[in-house]
Amino acid sequence: MLRKIIQIDDEKCNGCGLCIPDCPEGALQIIDNKARLVSDLFCDGLGACIGHCPRGAISVIEREAEAYNEEIVMREKIIPKGENTIKAHLKHLKDHNESEYLKTALKVLEEAGISIELDEEEESCGCAGMCPGTIAQEISKDDEDISASVPSQLRQWPVEMHLLNPAAQYFKNADLLVAADCTAFSYGDFHKDFIKGRVVIIFCPKLDHAYDEYVAKMSAIFERNDIKSVTIARMEVPCCGGTTAIVQEALKQSGKNIPLDIKVISIEGEIQ
Repeated sequence: MLRKIIQIDDEKCNGCGLCIPDCPEGALQIIDNKARLVSDLFCDGLGACIGHCPRGAISVIEREAEAYNEEIVMREKIIPKGENTIKAHLKHLKDHNESEYLKTALKVLEEAGISIELDEEEESCGCAGMCPGTIAQEISKDDEDISASVPSQLRQWPVEMHLLNPAAQYFKNADLLVAADCTAFSYGDFHKDFIKGRVVIIFCPKLDHAYDEYVAKMSAIFERNDIKSVTIARMEVPCCGGTTAIVQEALKQSGKNIPLDIKVISIEGEIQ
């Protein structure tokens, strides 16, 4: 029968991951920095994920979906997207105890001459449908002497996006640092390498749920002030891509051409 189901535009999707928590069926995952519908089987077509996509990359379409056919889905939807999507789909079926569909999927792979095995780590990680930024992990660090005092380089207050006034005097002729919350905790020399000489704006693109508000405020800052440059500091996890999306959309709406530098910081605290 003809039924509603979501469709993702790869060209628009930036892998921010804001759609993931709002898909209760677990049909969406971030794979290769793009949101993927890993199984038609668990998409109800209600579009709960649409309202949280900052790029308008998700839409609801109608297409033939009666009598779900795992073989067709594997050949036309899963295999063309590559090994990572295949693995995610197999694990998705396994996690939902869809043993018959899993057997069909493995048969299709065998017929196509594709060998895919889920190792123990992938089977037991418990991250199906979960944003990579929320997966618990420990970070190994060597003991270092950090007794030397590091002076603060902060030049203004407040720094939280919600509290900022676009007409504040400190924005005049400023170099801006737009930073995702977690970056300062991950990168050890954050004050020296990022904050020094810049006006700071911080927020969390995943948890704040204020995309339109933040775009409007950033756009107002660009319009009212002669901003000299913008540096973005974001984490490597896909959901942090919303930081960049907000700034880029604000620049577009303001009509300003301001030099933009994007720094991506790993969970281990290194600049990628």
